[in-house]
Parts: sequence; C-alpha cells; structure tokens
Amino acid sequence: MTGTTAQPTSRARSWWGWGWAEAHPDDAECAAIGALLPGTLARPLPVPRVGDLGIGAPAAQAPGSLAHLVSADPADRAAHAMGKAYRDVMRALRGRPGRIPDLVARPLDDRDVADLLDWAGERRIAVVPYGGGSSVTGGVEYRGDAHRAVLSLDLTAMGRVLEVDTEGRSARIQAGTLGPSLEDQLRPHGLTLRHFPQSFEFSTLGGWLATRAGGHYATGRTHIDDFVQSLRVVTPAGTSDSWRLPASGAGPSPDRLFLGSEGALGIITEAWVRLQERPRHKASAAVAFADFHDALRAVRAIAQSDLSPANCRLLDAGEAALSDAARDGSAVLVLGFESADEPVTARLQRAVALARSHGGRYGTANGGGDTAAGASGDAAVSAWRAAFLRMPYLRDGLARMGAVAETFETAATWDRIPGLIDAVRTEVGAAALKATGHPATVNCRLTHVYPDGAAPYFTVLAAGRAGDEVALWDDLKAVAGEVLHRHRATITHHHAVGRDHRPDYDRQRPEPFALALRAAKGALDPRGILNPGVLVD
Repeated sequence: MTGTTAQPTSRARSWWGWGWAEAHPDDAECAAIGALLPGTLARPLPVPRVGDLGIGAPAAQAPGSLAHLVSADPADRAAHAMGKAYRDVMRALRGRPGRIPDLVARPLDDRDVADLLDWAGERRIAVVPYGGGSSVTGGVEYRGDAHRAVLSLDLTAMGRVLEVDTEGRSARIQAGTLGPSLEDQLRPHGLTLRHFPQSFEFSTLGGWLATRAGGHYATGRTHIDDFVQSLRVVTPAGTSDSWRLPASGAGPSPDRLFLGSEGALGIITEAWVRLQERPRHKASAAVAFADFHDALRAVRAIAQSDLSPANCRLLDAGEAALSDAARDGSAVLVLGFESADEPVTARLQRAVALARSHGGRYGTANGGGDTAAGASGDAAVSAWRAAFLRMPYLRDGLARMGAVAETFETAATWDRIPGLIDAVRTEVGAAALKATGHPATVNCRLTHVYPDGAAPYFTVLAAGRAGDEVALWDDLKAVAGEVLHRHRATITHHHAVGRDHRPDYDRQRPEPFALALRAAKGALDPRGILNPGVLVD
C-alpha cells in the first residue's frame, strides 16, 4: 500500500529561533521572564532580521540540470545556516551567525541526491545535510574555510510514506518526512511509529536516524535504532541499500554504520521502520518525593521491574517548579502507561506502589488519592507536558534578555548517577557564579531510564555577559564536559555529536574504532565533502 505526501504547513518558521515565529514570547513576556533571573538586560534584544546580515552573492552556481532544485535566496540561506541550540540563537541575536550556506538544494528523489553529490564533489563544495534544522549540537552548520562553497541539502521535499506493510506492521518512508506528516500518513492504516522527541514537530525521520534520536519511550524502545529494519543511503561512492529483515546475525550491521553518522558518511534517503498499533488505553500519575535520592532509588526499581512504562520522567525540585508540576520543593516522578490491546491501570498501580515504597507521595491522574504540592496528579502531569513543549520558546525569550538558558544531556550506569548529578549541579553552578557574579540555577530531570542506568538531562539558567554570552556558555559546557568525562558518562545520550561535542566525543570513543571510522569516511566520501567536521576529520 502507498501513502501520500502531507508535508509543510503555511505557518512561518522562525529563521533564528525555535519553532513557529508567532509562538515566540513578545517583548513584554521576555522582560517578565528575564526579571525572574538576576543579571539580565534591561530590555530584550531585538528580533534579528535577515536583511541586517549583509548576505553576499553565493560562491557557486548550480548547473542548469540542477538549477530547478537549488535556491540562492538570502532568507532561505539564513534559515539553513545554523541549528537551534542556545549558541545558535544567541549568535543570530548578536548578528554573528557564522558561515551562511551559498545555496540550498531540495532534492526530490535519490537520483537528485546522487547528482548533487557528484556536482559538489567535482567543485569541492561542502554538503551539509538538513532535515528540520533542529540540531542543538552544531550538526547542520559549516565551520572553517576548506571548501570553496557550502550547499545545504534540505531533504524535506522527500516527505512521503512510500509503502505500508500492515501484516508486518512496518513502512518504507522517505527521510525528509517531518514528524507530524509521518504520523498523519500512517493514521489511516491504524498504525504509528510512536517516536516523539521534543523536536517532533520540527524534525524528520532522516534526522532522527542520522542522530540516533531518543523519543517517546522512557523505557524499552527509546532510540530510533530500535525501530529500524533497513536503510537506503546515497554516498559519493554509491548507494547502500540494506535488506529489510526482522533480525540478522550476518556480520556487522550495515544499518548500524549509518545510524548516528550525522551525514558524514552518506545521505539517508529512506528507511523501512517498525510500526505498532495506535494505543487505546492510557493512564498516568504523578508521585512526589521529599528527597531526590529516594526518588532515584524508586525510578531504578521501576526500571528494573517488568512494567515498562512509556513515561518515567523524574523531575528534581527545581525542574518540577519550573514546569509547575510542584512548588513545595518536592521532586516529581511522572509516570505513564499505554497499550493498544489491554487496560494499563494495574501496571500503573504497581509502579505507584513501588514509588511509594521508596518514600513517594501519590498523586494520580486516573483514580484519586492524596496529591502532592496541593495539586492533582492530573494537573501535575498536564503542567509538565505543557511546559515541556513551551520550554524552547521560553529559552529563546531568556536569550533575548541576555541570559544563558540551555540544556545538555548524558547517560551513565546507576552506580554513577547520584554522584554525577551532584557534581554537575555543584561544579557548573560554581563556574557560573565565578563567571557572572550571580548564582545560577542547575536543574536535572531523568528523561530515559534503563535497568542498568539512566539519562540525566540538565537545564542551566544563568546571568549572561553582555555581548559575550556564547563564550560564557561554551565555558560552562566545557566544565560540564569535564564532569561527564570524569564520571565516564557519555557526552550525549540522544542529541548527537555535531561539532559542539566533537572534542569530548574524540576522548570517549576507542582509538581502534576511530581508526575504522576514518577509513569508512575516506572510502565513502573520498573528497571529504559530507558535513565536514562532524564525527571525524
């Protein structure tokens, strides 16, 4: 069975910040949220304009055979210059976006991708793959001057569900398909990929695959890797098209080579992915804890049970207050269960019982009970969900006030988690105080949990240094990177390496693997045009 295209909407994306342009805080809201943080600017920085960037003529021109795929429009080029990290937003606000691509190409099929790569290779033009542009690690920008021109390869014109196998519950989907469009095209079949990263609205299947994105599930199937049957990848050396199989033990997996490769080895153009029936039974609850370390033990017990909650997000007291899930100093555990074929209330009750056995106070969305912080469990869960989706916009509002407002994530084994979280809070907070003279807020939540460990996700809110905000954040991020390295925690659980994490990734990976990766890069991209500077030189 085939699907139809249901891609972009008429709403305007922000070229410089997160999401929809009209959803950004106005000047008054920016000032109001900035007033909550000491050391911010007296008034918000103005919204940047493309016309103020002085974008020059492109350094390359596409041949006639490819001209219909390529744009040199300054606004189009500016919108493809960076991702959506704090440092990207701040550079745009300060009028320093870095190297702007010379051209933006939107291929319609694999043949177009191959032709564009051939042309770019012949002309020594760097090719930076681009899906939804939601990278927060410098993954979609060009840095340096080793190439005569830069082409941003936007895959979103390749946005169709090509084939659906209802018996095998799987689908062949083009890599440029944005999250909402993907689900819209699967809905008539009663199926879902059920992969919902925070960037879902503004990211693509190909981007999820290229960055090994983490999605909806807090336990079990957490990374996009778990849904992949096969990949089709166009490289300068040819096209890799792996067999669609439920499993295979035939040597190293070809798909694993390209999952997480961030466009450095080839352009993922389509994938067969595993689907599931849409859930019909859902239940959720919020459990509060006076002590964060008790909450950690409760989460570990749930992760090591056979309950497999879809959501098992632990918010520390600061994160709970920030999301309005609790304002009494409690940590809050947000639990959620879902199923397509059976009620999940009993599983939720068992998880709540485990949490209560570790000191949790029960507040539930679906069945009453004493609530934490004077709010119903339903309200706490709803508040967290709303704040989760709104937070990137508020971050941009704080950036306009000159503040540092950013996140980073990691993962480590359970024996290291308590010490890791305490060290990040202490050392990043101390570094911010020393650099700005103002105390900083360093909050933590667990986004994904496993039987053997967890993925802490940190939010840093600090006063900025006027005109020097990016350097300040880079310094704080370097302190965090040292803490992660010392505790043998990964530099990224699901945000990818990009260019921002590259130094820490080089320290984390084994050298024999780095040797093999360099060899793969040389074999598949002999002219070195694919996303230069990402993963490997």
